[in-house]
Amino acid sequence: MPWAQYFDVKGEYNEVAARFGIHEIPTMWLIDKKGKVALTEIKDGTLEGEIEKLMASNVAVVFDHICVCHLARGPSQSWTMKLKFPFALALLASASLHAQSPAPAAAPAKSAAPKIVLPPQPPDIAAPKMGPDGKPNAGFIAAHERFVKQAQEGTAGLVFLGDSITAGWGANKETWDKAFGAYKPVNFGIGGDRTQHVLWRITNGELDGIKPKAAVVMIGTNNSSTDSADGIAAGVTRIIETIRVKQPQAKILLLAVFPRGEKATPNAGRDKLKQVNATISKLDDGKNVFFLDIGDKFLQPDGTLTKEIMPDFLHLSPAGYQIWADAISPKLADLMK
Repeated sequence: MPWAQYFDVKGEYNEVAARFGIHEIPTMWLIDKKGKVALTEIKDGTLEGEIEKLMASNVAVVFDHICVCHLARGPSQSWTMKLKFPFALALLASASLHAQSPAPAAAPAKSAAPKIVLPPQPPDIAAPKMGPDGKPNAGFIAAHERFVKQAQEGTAGLVFLGDSITAGWGANKETWDKAFGAYKPVNFGIGGDRTQHVLWRITNGELDGIKPKAAVVMIGTNNSSTDSADGIAAGVTRIIETIRVKQPQAKILLLAVFPRGEKATPNAGRDKLKQVNATISKLDDGKNVFFLDIGDKFLQPDGTLTKEIMPDFLHLSPAGYQIWADAISPKLADLMK
């Protein structure tokens, strides 16, 4: 079926994904022009059949203006929103169907379901990631439960905590194994996570049952669109404090939040994260917590980011993960002794 295509590579802050609170990938859903969700979690290859079911149910009016949105990661691990529109063939089929048969009787008007307004989540108070239905995000909970099971195995010697940038190590296994494999590492990164989500995870089982020698923490970039620099730093501080309580033997390698956005200036996001990094750097006590800023290693001399290192100017390419591994390996080797 022919589609017009539009590719929108804006990282986790993609407008449509943010509007509907969709952070797990891959996923596909159907919305109309007014923003009404008609279908969710459509599987590849089943879209046409699902639309036919809707048409057979006399709700083809939903196709007046629609787009099908597919959120996925490309080979470079960037988040890509693909909007497919318009659904011309469905409109033609609908018009033909209605021209050959009498219009169905108008269905009784249904009162619109009240819109769920999610309460704000302070960055320094533990909270699960929520879905647009007001319930904990299913993908987030499933990943958390997997991590808890990994922790309960009791074999992890090194823990990575973070968001999708940390989770991206999963697609860079060769670099991961070479740099960290000897330490029996586990990757507890979840896409879209903010400080409050990591805090919730580590207070709900992800640090139970293990005694790692070290933990690598890099979190906060997803908070930058909604929270103040002080708030983000407070969230990171609570995470470090919680790790210290739950795993007092573990050395913590706290990484500065990586730079984001192509240009150095003007770049409000980077400016805010620099403030965050300046604050959390003070958590370094030289004994248990060690702060390391490797952000400049991803940058060009003029401060710009390239697509070769961060294809969407947020998430790392394989070359970016190699830079990360090389930058922390010497310090991590000391902490793992």
